Amino acid sequence: MTAQPPSPLSSTAWEERYQTGTPRWDLGHPAPAFRTLLESADAPKPGSAIVLGAGRGHDAVWFARHGFAVTAVDFAPSAIQALQEQAQTLALQPLQRDIFDLLPEYAGQFDYAIEHTCFCAIDPSLRPAYVELVANLLVPAGELLAVFFTHQRSGGPPFGTTAAEVRQLFEPHFEIITLEPVTNSIPSRQGEEHFGRLRKR
Repeated sequence: MTAQPPSPLSSTAWEERYQTGTPRWDLGHPAPAFRTLLESADAPKPGSAIVLGAGRGHDAVWFARHGFAVTAVDFAPSAIQALQEQAQTLALQPLQRDIFDLLPEYAGQFDYAIEHTCFCAIDPSLRPAYVELVANLLVPAGELLAVFFTHQRSGGPPFGTTAAEVRQLFEPHFEIITLEPVTNSIPSRQGEEHFGRLRKR
């Protein structure tokens, strides 16, 4: 009997992507929207943060270098290995875990959740569960800082979304402080990203 290939959204499949070359979602540097945020006058005050689907950790490292105590979560071993190599001199704790297995252990432990290329990588049917997860990981009035991939191409991953869908999904649990198009995306993502800052109700 022929073994079935792993689901394209499983940890095994994501690990294979890391093993076979530079992943398309890995920019090699922090998301431009996060760089702008932390260098702005409106930068959030440092606190505890969890980076969901952290990959090789470029965003996680950026936040750690700006004074945040970061837990960076991914379920691909190669991603965690890359994170560990970067984390040695920073307040950054790599964690190999499926994000949906974080509760109840990490409930209510973080001032911030950081999102970039995780929401677009999970099965869209799990998006309501993702919203619940983020809300449960945060302290009261904690914030989600997010770069949403708002492309309109069919299929995935990455699975696209819209600003309207983000509002519909998150507003039951979050006050949307801002949700605006990113103006300094990399060229291949121009017009396809929104930055969101959402506060837990």
